[in-house]
Amino acid sequence: MPRKWYNIVADMPNKPLPPLDPKTKKPIGPEALSPIFPQEVIRQEVSNERYIDIPEPVLEKYRIYRPSPLIRATELEKALGTPAKIYYKYEGVSPSGSHKTNTALAQAYYNSKEGVKKITTETGAGQWGSALSYACAQFGLECEVYMVKVSFEQKPYRKILMNTFGANVIASPSDQTESGRQVLAKNPHSTGSLGIAISEAIEMAVKDEHTKYSLGSVLNHVLLHQTIIGEEALKQFEMTGDYPDVIIAPLGGGSNFAGIAFPFLRNKLQGKRDVRAIAVESASCPKLTRGTFMYDFGDTAGYTPLLPMYTLGHDFEPAPIHAGGLRYHGASVLCSQLLKDGLIEASAIHQIECFEAGKLFANTEAIIPAPESNHAIAQTIREAKACKEKGEVKTILFNLSGHGFLDMSAYGDYNAGKLSDYNLPQSRIDESILKAEALQPQ
Repeated sequence: MPRKWYNIVADMPNKPLPPLDPKTKKPIGPEALSPIFPQEVIRQEVSNERYIDIPEPVLEKYRIYRPSPLIRATELEKALGTPAKIYYKYEGVSPSGSHKTNTALAQAYYNSKEGVKKITTETGAGQWGSALSYACAQFGLECEVYMVKVSFEQKPYRKILMNTFGANVIASPSDQTESGRQVLAKNPHSTGSLGIAISEAIEMAVKDEHTKYSLGSVLNHVLLHQTIIGEEALKQFEMTGDYPDVIIAPLGGGSNFAGIAFPFLRNKLQGKRDVRAIAVESASCPKLTRGTFMYDFGDTAGYTPLLPMYTLGHDFEPAPIHAGGLRYHGASVLCSQLLKDGLIEASAIHQIECFEAGKLFANTEAIIPAPESNHAIAQTIREAKACKEKGEVKTILFNLSGHGFLDMSAYGDYNAGKLSDYNLPQSRIDESILKAEALQPQ
């Protein structure tokens, strides 16, 4: 198992633009993050070091479920009749059932080391909340989770899992925070969004000196911790004698995609091996394919610094699709810059095609994937079919970021024909982006 995380900032040809103070529109320093993050996390957030050592207490917890397996999807290959070789890295073996545990353990450790007593956070589909709940239990911390209301209602077993790990779970928007009450005043029937839940969690964290906030995606340090996935995959591919031509992963905020792709992109950026890296988003929340690269808040209420990213606007409220982890208005600064520079690609797929892909995968590879992971499978199937049409032999790697055993209601709706594809009107994007334009530095 690798003993270091990889920081892609060290190899990026164009370094990411700095975060800005929303009032002055001037770059902020690390000190601006100290009210909500522990110091070591802040150091990693702004680091330019290529590699950062994984602490031994975190490695000990990783060893419970890592290294995760790299599996060749031979049955899926047969079903598709493709000459392509398809591999997947299976992160569903973690205690929370997804890749989110990789950064949750690291963040819980750093908080506990600095004397923090409680962590607040948000969660969309519940994978991140489950992961942080587990991690907090490992390092003796309280955990409070603001769960997007539509997922809170759709995925009750995720809530039970978090409760079992000792977390307090609150449906967001809630009446417990000022930001939540503001949303409910405008729309009492709001189904919530990750941006709203982030605002609520940050608001509660800054009120208490013994409480910090933890984010499950988007920020640099979160993507850093997830590179354990790709670093392992590199070692595993050395054992196979193979190497991917195409890497595919879902993208909600960016940690899933970055975790598997960034170590391989290092070889591309250093001129060693080329690879196509495709980030797959929901067509109902298409920040990479239909959004704008600009400065925007990471949350709805505007508590975060302004971040340079592809965004649909911070008050954009996505349709209540089942892939709750992809219902985020923006993309990470690092992934956004890489896309802007043409170093990665983006694809947007509707949910019915994704569930069709997930059902085929379940019937061939015997794992029911998370709805988010279905997006990677759908894109993989597209690539494999293209190989068949062109007679090309390519190696495809995708991140099976989590299992769907707690997402049965989603599969129930799909099997009953209750799912529909949401065609997002351009007017909704334009309206939201227009509001964000006022935030741009002159």
